[in-house]
Amino acid sequence: MPRAERDLAAVYAAINAEESDAALRWFRGLERSLFTLQETPARCPPIPPPIPEDRRLRHLLYGKKPYVYRIIFEIDEARKVVQILTIRHGARREFKSVD
Repeated sequence: MPRAERDLAAVYAAINAEESDAALRWFRGLERSLFTLQETPARCPPIPPPIPEDRRLRHLLYGKKPYVYRIIFEIDEARKVVQILTIRHGARREFKSVD
């Protein structure tokens, strides 16, 4: 999704991946995690209550504190695709879906 693409580019810039080998390795790991969703997206849990978020959405956490990023996505069973909606730092407030 376009928002997720923008989020990914923003993460790349924020961690200064162009200037740091360690940051680039971390970023490549994040990308690999995104691609694993193609094969086994249902392994990731729905977004947990009591946060008032959309229960159709799932999330994957990547990284270690304090650098945890949350990949929020949904599975389109009919089309057999995973739609990544946003990639955000784990410390940010809950995701509000746009209908």
